Amino acid sequence: MARDGAELYTHRSDTVCTDRGSGDPVVFAHGTLMDRTMFDPQIEAFADEYRTVAYDLRARTDRYAEPYDLDDLVADAERFLDARGIDSCVLCGMSMGGFMGLRFALAHPERVDGLVLVDSMAKPHTEADQERHGATAEAIDDEPAVPRAVAEPVTEELFGATSREERTGLVDGWVDRWTTYPGRAVANEVRSWLGREDLRERVADIDVPVLAVHGEEDATLDIDAARDSYAAIPDLTFEPIPEAGHSSNCENPDAVNDALAAFLDRVY
Repeated sequence: MARDGAELYTHRSDTVCTDRGSGDPVVFAHGTLMDRTMFDPQIEAFADEYRTVAYDLRARTDRYAEPYDLDDLVADAERFLDARGIDSCVLCGMSMGGFMGLRFALAHPERVDGLVLVDSMAKPHTEADQERHGATAEAIDDEPAVPRAVAEPVTEELFGATSREERTGLVDGWVDRWTTYPGRAVANEVRSWLGREDLRERVADIDVPVLAVHGEEDATLDIDAARDSYAAIPDLTFEPIPEAGHSSNCENPDAVNDALAAFLDRVY
């Protein structure tokens, strides 16, 4: 069965990943509604010099149906690294992947050589945002696939104004993909981080270099609020990304890749 010309997303019992290159490992964890392919621009840029690994988190596999939280995603990441034979890595997480990445760095410091946060944040959403996102999750929970009427407005949160105006192929392609996801997959994905704890003080314990890149047009997580939430991180580089919103690594990959290249040179 197809929806709006897109094939229904194939759910797999095993973790699907892209694993290219050799050398020091860089592991990528995607955000809500996205999948491992959002990091294709980084895989292409860095696979000649590093081992680049991007994997699908629980919501993009057949494990989406049971409730889970960020601690479960941390445990999944640990098992994934074990399965790929990766003792430690630079861990790069976008949004939800960053929420998980912060917790992973605190829980397993010996396995993190450096941490990259893409349009993420160390503090929780406001109560108003939690109520809004919770209501959306409830509304789509029983839908066989995310309705297009729900998916299209989300582009204003996932992409910046420049991308919505000038990178319509990128935006439309993701909307088509979102409408193939089971509603429960997205609902549980949202619920996994909705009530997350405030880490603004605990991030002071992260003793590896941290790079935070953040789209200047991010309408989901305000860039200044994100920067402030990382204030206690001892070794932080914060890079605003112009002409990009919440998905800055695929909206303006050149700017993100420049920042990531300099960071990896310093870590490795």
